[in-house]
Amino acid sequence: MTPESGPSILTASDLARFRLAPNPGPMSLDGTNSYLLGSPGSGTAVVVDPGPLDEQHLRELAGTVEVELILITHRHADHTAGAARLHELTGAPVRAADEWHCHGGTPLAHGETIRAAGVELHVMATPGHTSDSLCFHLPHDGAHGAVLTGDTVLGRGTTVLDFPDGRLGDYLATLDRLERLGPATVLPGHGPVLPALDAVVRAYRNHRLERLAQIRAALADLGPGAGVAEITDAVYSDVDPAVRRAAENSVAAQLEYLRA
Repeated sequence: MTPESGPSILTASDLARFRLAPNPGPMSLDGTNSYLLGSPGSGTAVVVDPGPLDEQHLRELAGTVEVELILITHRHADHTAGAARLHELTGAPVRAADEWHCHGGTPLAHGETIRAAGVELHVMATPGHTSDSLCFHLPHDGAHGAVLTGDTVLGRGTTVLDFPDGRLGDYLATLDRLERLGPATVLPGHGPVLPALDAVVRAYRNHRLERLAQIRAALADLGPGAGVAEITDAVYSDVDPAVRRAAENSVAAQLEYLRA
């Protein structure tokens, strides 16, 4: 079922529902998934990633249930632009890793446990996509728990590293940390819900290692001084022009990792 064919708020897991924001695009896929977390009967909810500054979208989130808390996975505008307005509509504090994106709330810290709306969340620092990226682990959501991954793990495709803020060494360490959570349900920032986080993470890691091998081969052909544009032409020869800059960012991140 899609928001176009059914209710605007859809079930993602035992403790999570979501609304798809109206901001589709090459980088945001179908749009941003804005999550409402809460145990059945709690009467309140935690919103994760309010999404863009779209009044109808934000009012739908605010009008579904009393919002107790608003959390942000990372700084990108497709996740944060509506946060201040949702704070105005609900009075709920907004918390993020970066204080710039906090409104009436304090910055989040790695290892912090949050209890709100009848659910327990563990805050995990997961840098790589961006330096401030967080994931939220819901250990009691279903048989294996669930993890809200923001853009660290997507429901479709692979994650772009926003270099130089996002770095490959950090990202590989993040994948190791997430894999240890086992077959948790993946609640991604974009795309469909996925089973088995550990299996998804292994596929992500394999993809990164394959790309590194391709870049090593390109460096061998073009010479060690080859630039980002040259290597992108060689490794991402069929890339859509709409995501060319993202491909160059990924190449730059991988070159920095190899040359370090």
